Amino acid sequence: ITGFLNRVKAEAMTQPTPPTEEVELNRMSSSITTSRIETLTDGVFAIVMTLLVFDMHVPLQEQVEQIGLLNALSQLAPNLLSYVITFVILGVFWVGHHNQFFYIRRADRVLLWINIFFNMAVALLPFSAGIFSRYGQHPEAIIVYNLNLILTGVMLFVHWWYATRDSHLLSHIIEEHVRRIVYRRILTPPLLYFIAILVSLLNVELSIIIDILVPIVWVMPNRIDHLFKRG
Repeated sequence: ITGFLNRVKAEAMTQPTPPTEEVELNRMSSSITTSRIETLTDGVFAIVMTLLVFDMHVPLQEQVEQIGLLNALSQLAPNLLSYVITFVILGVFWVGHHNQFFYIRRADRVLLWINIFFNMAVALLPFSAGIFSRYGQHPEAIIVYNLNLILTGVMLFVHWWYATRDSHLLSHIIEEHVRRIVYRRILTPPLLYFIAILVSLLNVELSIIIDILVPIVWVMPNRIDHLFKRG
């Protein structure tokens, strides 16, 4: 009996202890780093933000001779408006994506493809912004432009949701209230863009005002900013 009890005791002592939070996170670590994701995304944003200015062309000499330089430049106002709005919106998306990697330290195949689709939506913006600048007086142009913005915002949300759903790609376990604060922060612009689509069916000018105000509000400092500062 004594020998049996000693064997049981020895087996119990060799049983693995429950993993600590740090050990569990290390176990779940992926060998894929985030550096190439961030590099690709930075490159896409740099190209897309540059392409926006190509929608504005220097007035032709014949046009200037007919109506004058000031009048010719004034005809570029819709293009300039589209450029400024879209450039700032892209800045908002880039900052949001950049801030997420304050917490995200690893990647897996799913996260890679989420980023691919996010960048696909971003790369489409020069096209939808061009439609917006040329045909902004038509509700259809507002709808196309805002659908593009909604798709981009939703992909940014999916990116955050997937990376934080079980913390397996994070540097540390994230608090639930932080996740939900960022949820609201990301999803509010797509909701406002959807409202802009509905408003465009009644009043195109008012929907454009909404598109102007959304990025302005998101550029302002917010209480969420402290969540992305290193102590």
